[in-house]
Amino acid sequence: MINVAIIPARGGSQRLSKKNIIELHGKPLIAYSIEAAIKTKLFDRIIVSTDCEEIASVARLFGAETPFTRPAELSDNYSTTTAVFQHAVSWLVSSGEKVDKACMIYATCPLLKPEYLIQGYEKLTQAKFSFAATSFAFPVQRALKQTSSGHVAPMYPEFIQHRSQDLIEAIHDAGQFYWARAKDLVEGPEFFGPESKPVMLPRCLVQDLDTAEDFEVLKQLLELHSD
Repeated sequence: MINVAIIPARGGSQRLSKKNIIELHGKPLIAYSIEAAIKTKLFDRIIVSTDCEEIASVARLFGAETPFTRPAELSDNYSTTTAVFQHAVSWLVSSGEKVDKACMIYATCPLLKPEYLIQGYEKLTQAKFSFAATSFAFPVQRALKQTSSGHVAPMYPEFIQHRSQDLIEAIHDAGQFYWARAKDLVEGPEFFGPESKPVMLPRCLVQDLDTAEDFEVLKQLLELHSD
């Protein structure tokens, strides 16, 4: 039985062109995810699922495999990463591999630390799924919305007068990695359900990458948190 890492990295990007291989501090973004996976020593195979030969070449250069080309129907703007994850693991199984545990790691998370991947792996002894998460910086129960007239109204009126310290802390998906056993992945994963456990990350290690502004923030965070 083997453990595998699957890194989705399609060539198209609606807002930031070829963001998976944008250079950051001297190496392409995807290299950070590959290297984090290697450092854990958890994975027998590290596979990049891509439809782009340029990305595939970069991935191989940094130690990942690209044994297949991602199908076109899983490479458009509407394809889910869960479907890409399932396809890659199913491909391995159909090729004769006996996959035990699998981890999908996003290609654009240079702040990812190997120890958090290891924590996610260990949580599979207590749950079917695990994933990287972080806390919201402010209580979501006190969120506001803008009305059609340009004024504001509380999103949850029943909580608007509560003190922050009296409200339950809310967490969200950090967009870094997702662990599952292969059999549970094929059956249909529920990463955010009752059989899943989060690996809590500090907010300073979590940053989306959709715009040029996001990239500048990510660059500064990486400078602060580089080993």
